[in-house]
Amino acid sequence: MNRYLSKDFLSGLMFVGFGLATLYFGQKLAIGTAVRMGPGYVPRMLSLILLGLGLLICVFALINPGEQVEKPKWKPITLVTIGIVCFALLLERAGLFPALVVLILISSLAGEEFKLLEVIGNIVVLSILCVIVFKLGLGMNISILQGVW
Repeated sequence: MNRYLSKDFLSGLMFVGFGLATLYFGQKLAIGTAVRMGPGYVPRMLSLILLGLGLLICVFALINPGEQVEKPKWKPITLVTIGIVCFALLLERAGLFPALVVLILISSLAGEEFKLLEVIGNIVVLSILCVIVFKLGLGMNISILQGVW
């Protein structure tokens, strides 16, 4: 049973799952030929490669078991997910800066140690970088503070 709970075996199963899902959802796309490819040719080939790679990883994991999977840590998973949802809800209503503040504060609580000074530094640096990249660099129409800029 330990061989089936190794990181390698489970990642191989994940590859197989994604490959099968891609084959299923792309089954109605026309494949065509190698010379005259249809819209389903590349997705089908990539899914077959993914499926083969996943099966190969699973076989090697059964022969040579690796690290065991640890139990999931629910606090970080939950807090980061809540932070992302709050960011999505706040971005249009409050603007980029308040959404980033909430995202970084909530996500920082997921770590083992929380230092308020470091979190404030992260908020300042990441906010400046996001404004430079998204507002100035890409020219996206995102308000930094709702109603202000």
